[in-house]
Amino acid sequence: MANKKSEKIQIKLVKSLIRTPEAQRKIVRGLGLTKKDQVVEHCASATIMGMVNKVSHLVEIVK
Repeated sequence: MANKKSEKIQIKLVKSLIRTPEAQRKIVRGLGLTKKDQVVEHCASATIMGMVNKVSHLVEIVK
């Protein structure tokens, strides 16, 4: 897995963090998202994809 070229994904925060549990807020902040409609780019690693899966109702993959 480390030998393959890691593909990049763009993650966009589509819903507000108001009235979300603190654990989900920490995951979103860990992804580097702070504001609604903000887009960040990450490698599509298992860790990042697991974080996106946990908050899939708040974010979307743009690319």
